[in-house]
Amino acid sequence: FRERRSGTLIVPWFDVDYCRRAREPRSSSISVLIRRGCVTSELLKSHDHDIDKLECEVMRLRSQAAKLRALVRLLLVVLKLSGFTWERFRVPNGANKLKFLNSIGSAATVIPLRAILAFLRLSHSRYHAWNQAETCGLNDRNSCPRTTPSGLTSGEIDTIRELVMAKEYRHLNTGALARLAQRLGKVFASPTSWYRMVRLHDWKRPRNRVYPPKPKVGIRAAKPNEIWHIDTSIVRLLDGRRAYLHAIIDNFSRRILAWCVGGTFDPAATASLLQQAATGLTDVVPQVYMDSGVENTNSAVTAFVESGTLKRILAQVDVVFSNSMIEAWWRMLKHQWLYLNELDSVETVQKLVAFYVEQHNSHVPHSAFKGWQTPDEMYFSKGAEVPEQLKAARIVARQARRESNLANRCNACQTETQIVQIDPKKTDTT
Repeated sequence: FRERRSGTLIVPWFDVDYCRRAREPRSSSISVLIRRGCVTSELLKSHDHDIDKLECEVMRLRSQAAKLRALVRLLLVVLKLSGFTWERFRVPNGANKLKFLNSIGSAATVIPLRAILAFLRLSHSRYHAWNQAETCGLNDRNSCPRTTPSGLTSGEIDTIRELVMAKEYRHLNTGALARLAQRLGKVFASPTSWYRMVRLHDWKRPRNRVYPPKPKVGIRAAKPNEIWHIDTSIVRLLDGRRAYLHAIIDNFSRRILAWCVGGTFDPAATASLLQQAATGLTDVVPQVYMDSGVENTNSAVTAFVESGTLKRILAQVDVVFSNSMIEAWWRMLKHQWLYLNELDSVETVQKLVAFYVEQHNSHVPHSAFKGWQTPDEMYFSKGAEVPEQLKAARIVARQARRESNLANRCNACQTETQIVQIDPKKTDTT
């Protein structure tokens, strides 16, 4: 019943409903309060004439308290589910931190401080540290400057930001800029501190790169065996030896036409692969893109080219295009398959490459084709019906998915369905 306010003892009106439920006369309850010294008879007499108004006020306060309890429960649930913690959230602004501390202090007059900190998920050590550093004006500072006297000052941080964001220094990297600032006598801080400040404040340097316009789509063939790409790559084995990989890929279908793996660098391997890939060609002269390495410009390859079976084109020499298609396939072969296995011998590499080539050509659909056909289907023109088959299969899958989701009913859905199915006209009222 007690509440001390401005040195005066006042008593709010007691619960009338409780007195009625306890079958206690109102006069007896008032006398008990007077004997205990909780209230004076003059204070009660001053309110006797307005009991109905006080009961309305009690009901209003009860309703307001119920709403506040509901909001507190809701906020507490949201706070727990969100995983919020003040250990990962900073309030670097001094004014905002002061408002937060004042709010905690106001709430601590009616709620224990331990309960407030537990509700806010704020540790006692951090709360008391904020109170001790309250007078420091913690603007963009992790801690009080007096506790870390060797840290950068606010002026030095502002100077670092100006230099990092300055356009006249955009040609320098951050480390060189940190060393230049020391030579200029502006900021004497290590490059590590500069990197930390840039990362902490998320400063963006004015270094937007402008490149010459490049084609988004490189050279593309219109039919199989029109353009080939050939290249050599190297894989290092576990014992330090090297395995040399040679392959030819068709530009239109992305099919690997020929390949081989050797333990030594053999320039004649290119001519052998070209002969193997050209077997069975009629009425077509492929353009073979290759680099200017010795394996592609030796006498054996030159003799095969002069026979008229194919046309040799040196990438970035005869044309501006590079040999990127076969190089992209090397990257997929190495990072998606070879480097996932122990490469202990050339024979192991040969088995792994044979497996990947067979999967690439016959089983794995390529994203370059609208219907996601395999390279073999595109090369031999056998995958024309694949796009329509996939389209029909997607429609069937969506319909099955919808029916499966509609068939899953919870208890509320089943009850609602039963209520809807009841016909009042056919119900037996007897």
